[in-house]
Amino acid sequence: MRRTMLVSICLALLLAACGSESRVAPAPTPQPATALAERPASLFLTPAPMPQPVTLPRDAGPHDALTEWWYYTGHLTAADGRRFGFEFVIFQGQRFGYPTAYAAHFAVSDLDRQVFRWAERTAVLPLPGGTPPVTLQVAEWRLDIGLGEDRIQATMPGYALELVVRDRKPPVLHDEDGYFSWAPETGSYYYSRTRLEAIGTLTVEGQPLAVTGQAWMDHQWGNFLLAGRGGWNWFWFQLDDGRELMLWNTHDGAGHITFGSGTLVQPDGTPVYLSGGDFTVTPTGQWTSPHSGATYPSGWVVELRAEGLQLTVTPLLLDQELQALESTGVIYWEGAVEANGTAEGRQITGLGYAELTGYAPSPGS
Repeated sequence: MRRTMLVSICLALLLAACGSESRVAPAPTPQPATALAERPASLFLTPAPMPQPVTLPRDAGPHDALTEWWYYTGHLTAADGRRFGFEFVIFQGQRFGYPTAYAAHFAVSDLDRQVFRWAERTAVLPLPGGTPPVTLQVAEWRLDIGLGEDRIQATMPGYALELVVRDRKPPVLHDEDGYFSWAPETGSYYYSRTRLEAIGTLTVEGQPLAVTGQAWMDHQWGNFLLAGRGGWNWFWFQLDDGRELMLWNTHDGAGHITFGSGTLVQPDGTPVYLSGGDFTVTPTGQWTSPHSGATYPSGWVVELRAEGLQLTVTPLLLDQELQALESTGVIYWEGAVEANGTAEGRQITGLGYAELTGYAPSPGS
């Protein structure tokens, strides 16, 4: 599913973690690293077993799988009204019988100041126990996975986050049973926690700010590792009518859409599963990164015809690009967005996040 083409995650992070456990995004523009992504996927892919039912909370913790991640993004507001977006993710990889490798990314979108900061960390650690409560720690960053309540701790120059996120809706299994197949004998498990209450402290340039807001969490794992050109456009939205929406499109190296999927979550938590023909995502502009030189779509119109839903989606900050070559070998855009539109003729608004990959030069190109 949406991040399955991060070929170099587990390979690059394994090599990086063996050499260092802490890295901060450098000020100079980074250059692409040497390519591990060009190796045939068959060298690393193990046969996929028959999918097993996803069971929570058991499956909220780590698995004995090639690739896994816990991905948190959200919007926070301080008591003085200042607005922020955040991203915190831990990637876990197992290869060739080596110790388990981890990479983590932390980013803050300081929306009123129009400032974006990010950092990365790596580590090699024993695989922790799989049933929550369980703790994942990458260098000094920490994720405590609980029973419907998780805690995030991360810091970088200028920003530090201590956040508690709690479920306000049940988790949603994507593709009906929580297992995606996108190639022969290849697939992954995928569920989302689509509306999390967030409470904590964001420290900005040494000033602690009490923050509240809402977040989204993705958990995906499986014996997958895909190579190839292209990437994906992925979105989530929390709408003010109580619904949530996840949309995902893959694109080839020329930017043409090749596949689509999504899930619309009703106010009572009932999921409506979407195929690529059920929605359109049309770019309305573009932005060229001064760091990587990549040109990304920037601004979209989203339409779900059967739902009578149309959204105009706007990035809240143009530059939200992470050049995470040292930890995962990937350059990508992930940032806070807002949505305004109509649902069956009624005005509707929402906040969300977008992730864009496959637009920057691949490592070694």
